[in-house]
Amino acid sequence: MTEGMQFDGYRPGTVSGIIGLHMDYYAEAWDFGALFESKLARELGAFLDRYDPDRDLFLNAYFPSGELAGSITVDGLEGYGTGAHLRWFIVGSAARGTGLGGKLMTRAMDFVDARDYKRTYLTTFQGLDAARALYDRQGFTLTQEEAADPWSGTVGLQRFDRVRP
Repeated sequence: MTEGMQFDGYRPGTVSGIIGLHMDYYAEAWDFGALFESKLARELGAFLDRYDPDRDLFLNAYFPSGELAGSITVDGLEGYGTGAHLRWFIVGSAARGTGLGGKLMTRAMDFVDARDYKRTYLTTFQGLDAARALYDRQGFTLTQEEAADPWSGTVGLQRFDRVRP
C-alpha cells in the first residue's frame, strides 16, 4: 500500500534515483544497457534544465525512509502544440503492486487536464502489460507502431495518445 509515501518534486539525488529505477528494471527484464541509460540521463537532464512548474510536472514518490519508490513526468513544452509528453514513468520493485503506479498516473492526468492540454502522448513498447493497463484506463490509445526503437533497437516502438474533446 502507498500509505506514508510522500509525493514531491526534485530532491538532491532524485535524477540518479530515477535512472537507477529504470536500469534496475530494464537491464534485467529487457537487457537494456549503456545506450538506454545515457539517453535517459541526457534527456532527463535537459528536461530539468528547462523545467517550468507551471507547464511541467516532475512528480516523485518516496517511501517514509526517503528512498525513491516511483516517478512520472509531464513535459509540457509542446503541450498546446503536438501535445504534452508523458515520460519516465517507473515504479520500483519494492512498490510494484501497491497501487502507486495508478496514483502517479492519476496525478499526471489531473495535471494535464488542469492545464487544458488537449493531447498527451507517450512512447513505449509491447510487453509492459501493467503500464499498458494504466494507459488504457486513462484513455490512451495506440496510434503508431514501428519496428525500431531508440532504446535498444530490439523491442520496437509504440506511441499512445490521449485526446481530450
